[in-house]
Amino acid sequence: MTTSFSGTVDTAGTQSSEGAVAGNDGVLVLDAAQRCLSADAVFAHVFDVDPASLKDRTLSETSLPAPLAAALATAADAAFAGNGTRRAQVVVGEDDVMRTFAVLALPGPQSVTLIVSPCASAGGDDEVAGRIAHLQAEVALFMRDHVLSIVSHDLRGPLNAIHSWGYVLERKVDANDPAAQRALTGICSGVEQQVKLIEQTVDTTRAETKVVALKLAPAAIRPLLEKSASLTRAGVAHARGVTIVMDSPLAEEQVEGDAERLLQALWLMQAFASEASPRDAQVHVTSNVEGSMWRTDVRFSASAQALKDAASPHVLEAFSRRQALEPRETGRIAWGLALCKRVSEAHGGAFEHTDIADGTEVTLSVRVPVAGM
Repeated sequence: MTTSFSGTVDTAGTQSSEGAVAGNDGVLVLDAAQRCLSADAVFAHVFDVDPASLKDRTLSETSLPAPLAAALATAADAAFAGNGTRRAQVVVGEDDVMRTFAVLALPGPQSVTLIVSPCASAGGDDEVAGRIAHLQAEVALFMRDHVLSIVSHDLRGPLNAIHSWGYVLERKVDANDPAAQRALTGICSGVEQQVKLIEQTVDTTRAETKVVALKLAPAAIRPLLEKSASLTRAGVAHARGVTIVMDSPLAEEQVEGDAERLLQALWLMQAFASEASPRDAQVHVTSNVEGSMWRTDVRFSASAQALKDAASPHVLEAFSRRQALEPRETGRIAWGLALCKRVSEAHGGAFEHTDIADGTEVTLSVRVPVAGM
């Protein structure tokens, strides 16, 4: 078994394709004394260890292969010492069975999060980039149709009022006054043209996602959580210095749903939180099954500067980021999160979020029934 350490290059402030995230990321959290605070299911599975056997033990006391433990320890120490992101690479295996893993060490106030990712094969970067581009396109499509839906709804109210007052005026205005009659005709004609425009253009354009077609099948929840976090780290979180912290006891639980659509919703929640968080912040993801519902919350501290900063890496459109900070009516959501709402409701669930304002603690919450509809 061999190991190599890539040095203590600080990647904070740089953008990377993070090709190592082609597979699911394993996450290990250590304190300053290199004592294991937690290990997720992916890490335990990849290295064939019991997460409970790691709890409260130093790396040297665990059953992890010595070269792996050494690489993790070096990366953790470097991250703590430099107060910045550090990388390592470790090759695990013997003879012809060798596996290479990238290690990303992200320091926090009292702990360091080690993200261990299988290194991508040739073409892996392109595959991840293409996956993220597809997610971006889906988000943009649902946001467009959500905005058109709002426009359709909000225009009909005043147009109906104008139309009604037109009838009132028609009974009050002198029928022998040609100018007044032409004015009334022009008002009524204009309203009818606007209503026709809404029906033929706005409502027709948004019909593509008016009904979300689902491919229902049993889907394991934990892989959805891990994959969405992996893609978020690859697409935006790592580049912005944001740490995704997963906290969930779920391991073997399943949901009857469309795995691809659910993955899109989970990714969008985490991507939005990453873009709305200041550098070196943490995004906390909690996920549990409560009775018959699967609930996932994404919590973060919002930063208006982070959302508006055009110089930072982004995966969401500037239009949607700016709109998210605007006051919203009761029951409405930020436009950029429309996909989460539509996907959850298509599954018989719901999506909601607290107000998004500079300096506030924000929670994005999605709930989906565990059983099929």
